Amino acid sequence: MEKSESTTISVEATIAAPVEKVWQYWTSPEHIIHWNAASDDWHTPYAENDLRTGGKFKSRMEARDGSMGFDFEGIYSNVIVPRLIEYSLGDDRKVKVEFSAEGNVTQVTEKFDVEQINSVELQRTGWQAILNNFKKYVESH
Repeated sequence: MEKSESTTISVEATIAAPVEKVWQYWTSPEHIIHWNAASDDWHTPYAENDLRTGGKFKSRMEARDGSMGFDFEGIYSNVIVPRLIEYSLGDDRKVKVEFSAEGNVTQVTEKFDVEQINSVELQRTGWQAILNNFKKYVESH
């Protein structure tokens, strides 16, 4: 039985930093390469980002032991600095990232369509781990 509509997962983190800093660290390749991994045995050795509606991004995600890797890439459909990023991945799944500021605290909420290879729980856990890694990186710099 085919699914007629996709499942969407939501992950979030509250970050002790102003939205301008959070936005910069989220979108700048020089920062992305330091936080974009779900676990210590993975890393992102390369990232590029053309942050504008119609622009493209790509991050190379690899196991540190070289056993596997993949390009995480897509095209931006909507960018509102510093509040919203929406994009489509290569397989047409949609992702929405919202940045909500309250003083020197920023709430980051990511909503994404699931893919059909890995379990929903594995996807939720992986995306949340990357977001937690981002929070740790921002708050420590």
